[in-house]
Amino acid sequence: MEWYIILLLGIAILFALFLSGAPIFLAFLFAILVGVYFIIGPAGFPMFANSILDTVSITSLASIPLFILMGELLFRSGTMDVLFDSIDKLVGRVRGRQYVLVVVLSAVFGALSGVAMAVAAMLGRAIMPGMQARGYDRDIAAGLIVGGASLAPIIPPSLLAIIVGSIADVSISKLLVAGVIPGLLMGGIFLAYVFARIAFNPGLAPKSVAAERGDVTASEQIVALVRTLPFVIVIFAVMGLIMMGIATPSESAATGVAGALLTAAIYRNLSFKMIWSSLMAAATVSAMILAIMAMSKMFTQLLAFTGATSELVQLVANLDVGPTVMLLIMLAVPFLLCMFIDTIAVILLTIPIYQPVVTGMDFDPVWFWLLFLVNITLGAITPPFGYTLFAFKAVVPDMTISDVYRATLPFVLLFLTGIGLIIAFPGIATWLPNLVG
Repeated sequence: MEWYIILLLGIAILFALFLSGAPIFLAFLFAILVGVYFIIGPAGFPMFANSILDTVSITSLASIPLFILMGELLFRSGTMDVLFDSIDKLVGRVRGRQYVLVVVLSAVFGALSGVAMAVAAMLGRAIMPGMQARGYDRDIAAGLIVGGASLAPIIPPSLLAIIVGSIADVSISKLLVAGVIPGLLMGGIFLAYVFARIAFNPGLAPKSVAAERGDVTASEQIVALVRTLPFVIVIFAVMGLIMMGIATPSESAATGVAGALLTAAIYRNLSFKMIWSSLMAAATVSAMILAIMAMSKMFTQLLAFTGATSELVQLVANLDVGPTVMLLIMLAVPFLLCMFIDTIAVILLTIPIYQPVVTGMDFDPVWFWLLFLVNITLGAITPPFGYTLFAFKAVVPDMTISDVYRATLPFVLLFLTGIGLIIAFPGIATWLPNLVG
């Protein structure tokens, strides 16, 4: 059987399983076992077992459960509530200040959790009702929360960046650092759009800034600033040590957990029960992710065994298109896929196919995989089946899913603008990683 028939058949089986609602790792497991049996035969099953052992033995993957544990500790200890209240007091008397608050909180919470769905659900529950009650435009507020939450997989520490870096065999440290400037750029684009809308239509934000903010004294602001300082410990323990070249991502993840424990203790929210529940939640999620990555490794081996990898590289080499057109094609595929299936499933499906093509086209690996990361993040907020959209809808029952779609579309265009800037100016993604070395 020709390699392309095997590849298309395997992808079709995976899509059918995804659409049936089967867990991602089970879908990959079934497709791989069928592939091993019919392509290699029973002798191939030991190779499958070895791929699982190789995956769970990769040292860099230790950062995944540790970063998940760090986020669980921060959320379950209630320290996020402290951060929310403090930033609310620190945002000045700006027209549309709640919009600013959403973007700042999205960036901070994204840096502390790395999961877009969690940030969208949290902000939708915590801040959306108050914004509507104060007279903010519902569509802009909803779109900004969903768009802002999608900064989480871009701003480090990002679990998706670690997964992409591990599978694509690119420096995880550089890929994490590469997300800093693009993440801030996207936040700035969002705010510029909102303030431009308010300038043309002042009714999109409350008229009385003083009444909305309330009387916050200078002493209260100082107290609020002091209360945010413990979070500097967590940020420095993670990104500070990586950027200084002192720690690897795995080591910084461990120091991040220590920082989260220290922060919870400072706020007097540290307890054995909280630590235990955080450990159990982190273990469950981590086991699922590691199982999925083991499936990916075997999928890559199957592609190589069938000759699909080498044939795909040759096919791309023979295409009469320039690097820019090829780049756009390679970004369009995962963008469309993420509208329908889970982000991690798209990562596992495309990276083994893309990796040799990226090498063959001589793309900067950090730049390309950062673009890939931003692109799949965008797919997760694009109708009809963006997972982040459903996470937000679940906590905002007064909005229909069509309302959420309409509110999100302008921010999809803003994301595309940001991607265009990163393509046009690669230094946005590569300058900081090159500076760190």
